[in-house]
Amino acid sequence: MSWFKRRKTPPAQTPLRILRLAKMPTAIYAVGDIHGQLDLYQDLEAKIVADGAAFAGPKLVICLGDVIDRGGQTAQLLDELQKPMPAGFQRVVLRGNHEVMMLKFLEDNAANTNWLDFGGSETLASYGLSPDGESGFAADGSNLGYKLEMAVPQTHRDFLGNLPYGLEVGDLRFAHAGYELDKPANEQDIERLTWGPPAASDAHSGPETLVHGHLVVPEVEIRQTRINLDLGAYKTGRLAAMRFRPDDSDRPILISER
Repeated sequence: MSWFKRRKTPPAQTPLRILRLAKMPTAIYAVGDIHGQLDLYQDLEAKIVADGAAFAGPKLVICLGDVIDRGGQTAQLLDELQKPMPAGFQRVVLRGNHEVMMLKFLEDNAANTNWLDFGGSETLASYGLSPDGESGFAADGSNLGYKLEMAVPQTHRDFLGNLPYGLEVGDLRFAHAGYELDKPANEQDIERLTWGPPAASDAHSGPETLVHGHLVVPEVEIRQTRINLDLGAYKTGRLAAMRFRPDDSDRPILISER
C-alpha cells in the first residue's frame, strides 16, 4: 500500500473544449511556446502590460500551449500562470502536445516514459526531483511514482487538466498547433489542435486566420491564413507575442530576449 494518498490527475484526453468570445477585447496578445522559461515570460508579460496601458477596456493574453517542458522553470512558471494579471488583463492558457504528454505521464508514468526524452526530465527537475542513478528517471521504477506524488501539487494537475484546446474570436482561431479553418469548433480534431500540422490551414480561402505555435521558426511567420509565434524560447532565448486589435490596422510584435 502506498504511504501517500493518491493524487487525482485529470485525464490527458479531455472532451473537446474550445472557448469562444462573442466580442473582441480591446486587445489580444498571443504568446508563443514558453517551454518553462519563466524569466522570459515575466519580461514579456511586463512589456504586454506596458503596451496595453494605452488602451482602455479589457485585454486578453493567450498563451498558445507548450508552456511546460524543455526549460528548467516549469514548476515555477505554472505557479506564475495561475496568478491574476494586473487590472484590465486576463490570461488564458491553451493546451499543447507537451501538456498532453505530461498528463499522460502523471496518469501512468511507466507506460509514458517517452515524455522524459521530450523535456519531461527537465520538468521533473524543476520540481526538485532527481533520478536515483545515472540511467535517468525512467530507471527509477516504482520510486518515481512516489516522487511524483510528493512533488507535483494537485493545483498543477488541475490547471493542466482544465486547459482548453483553442479559442475563437471573430475571424481569429487560436490553437497550439493546428485548426481546420473551414469547420466549426465542435468539429475540430483534438490531435490536430495539439499536434498539427498547422500547414493544413495554408489552402484555406476564407477570412479566418490561425494563430499558433508548435513549430520553431527563426522569426515570427505571417502567412495569409496563419501566424506562427514559436521562436524556440528554450534554445534561442527569444519569446514572442503578437498584438491583435479590433480594427486590425496593425499587428505589433513584442519579443523578450536573454
